[in-house]
Amino acid sequence: MAKRKLGIAVVGIGGAVGTTMAAGVELLRQNAIDTTGLPLAGFAELADYTDIEFAGWDLFENDLATAAENHEVLSLKQFAAVQTALGEKRPWPALADTRFLSNIAGTNVISLGKLRDAVEQVRADIREFRAQCDAVCVVNLASTEALTEADNVKFASLVAFEKAIDENAPEISPAMLYAYAAIAEGVPYANFTPSLSADIPALVEFAEKNKVPLAGKDGKTGQTFIKTVLAPALRSRALHIDGWYSTNILGNRDGLALSNDESLASKIRTKSSVLDDMLGYEVEDHLVDIRYYRPRGDNKEAWDNIDISGFLGQRMQIKVNFLCRDSILAAPLAIEIARCLDLARERAEFGIQEQLSVFFKLPMTRDSRPEHAFHTQEKMLLDWLDRR
Repeated sequence: MAKRKLGIAVVGIGGAVGTTMAAGVELLRQNAIDTTGLPLAGFAELADYTDIEFAGWDLFENDLATAAENHEVLSLKQFAAVQTALGEKRPWPALADTRFLSNIAGTNVISLGKLRDAVEQVRADIREFRAQCDAVCVVNLASTEALTEADNVKFASLVAFEKAIDENAPEISPAMLYAYAAIAEGVPYANFTPSLSADIPALVEFAEKNKVPLAGKDGKTGQTFIKTVLAPALRSRALHIDGWYSTNILGNRDGLALSNDESLASKIRTKSSVLDDMLGYEVEDHLVDIRYYRPRGDNKEAWDNIDISGFLGQRMQIKVNFLCRDSILAAPLAIEIARCLDLARERAEFGIQEQLSVFFKLPMTRDSRPEHAFHTQEKMLLDWLDRR
């Protein structure tokens, strides 16, 4: 593939994941790190990591070096190497609406006085960035919004949704507005969050109309990744899962957002949905719990207790304690999603990109139920990448 500059416009660029993405690409440029953790490093048809540029929106106006220092994901040596480059990048003002995100407030905001005006500002930001790049993708890494039901009549068609924008309908969230703006500008959009965004009928329709690739939702990074590996393996051995208890503690900004019950409900819905679909039966005692625990920062800890039954009805247990680095797991996946969406655009593919299901807890699909088993998802992606 011809060399080209890929711009990734990140919603929440100043967060721990956004700054880790930008720092990682800069360290790759400097040959200071290798591609460990980047699962698609061997595919030459995808945009080169060192040709990626970052920009984006954030509620906080700190330059990316200051933001990265505050998140404490990078080592001191890594931070020193990228401080100058990240210090040159400042976020654009972001959309803010306390009805959807009440416990994280910044001052670097676009007024939501009129939704149409807010959309036009986001579109202008995308156009300005695109003028500096050969192609652009938008990736939503913002904090989880309050749970919103997808069956609202205002989300049912593009005509209804655009009318709702013009009427400043309170049901329309910032995540939906970012997706709408990206699609309107003809650039691919990925929702790495559990928030309701491009996965409403109106925006899927819009993407088909404008021939824009879409992917989402909720990045599958840690505990759910392990669940989608283990559960199919247990099923293949005819071991019955009697109960599965999952709990997480984390202390970064994402964890703070999830300390709000309505935002937490969005997250738990995407994390809880995978198990029954993979197994083909209901796990009655499937419990998922997430807690904000400030001392851990970006060092998330996930515990799983799995109760299983085997031959002769004998009971057994599996216990998993995954001590994660939240942004170290998430940042590479967000980069790979953008590279794949860019390739889809190059191949003139549009609408929901089911082959990217491997990256998400609740993958968007066109007509069928989502596939959750990791090995099957991986094959879908690799088959797509191997096409010429």
